[in-house]
Amino acid sequence: MNSTTDQCPLCGGNKTSGKTTFTADLGSGVVVVRRVQATVCSQCGEEWMDDATARRLEQIVNEARLKHREVEVTAFA
Repeated sequence: MNSTTDQCPLCGGNKTSGKTTFTADLGSGVVVVRRVQATVCSQCGEEWMDDATARRLEQIVNEARLKHREVEVTAFA
């Protein structure tokens, strides 16, 4: 049986380690970051990222904003 930390708080499904694609709409452009480490519910698909991953995504989005591109696609590194 799963502990409550392994269960999705939204649907009760199993949370597992996986990858996701993160997108951010900057208004003047879009940033897509592929292969982001996340915890994903196997039932409803809800995703969670740890604080370090969220901080890195924020850096990637800010860097893309400075480039003034309409579309930026990158892999999480």
